[in-house]
Amino acid sequence: MQFWQIAFMYKWVTAAQLRLAVKTDANPFGEITPKQYKEITGQDFETQAEA
Repeated sequence: MQFWQIAFMYKWVTAAQLRLAVKTDANPFGEITPKQYKEITGQDFETQAEA
């Protein structure tokens, strides 16, 4: 998770791009959890079905 925190902090990735790194049923190879996504971005993680 530390890499993704740094990448977001230095604006190497946007919140939208970071969503692609979240582990979900549709993306079982993700590197961070939805909870970690919220810790990094301050935004709730919602799947496309929820949005």
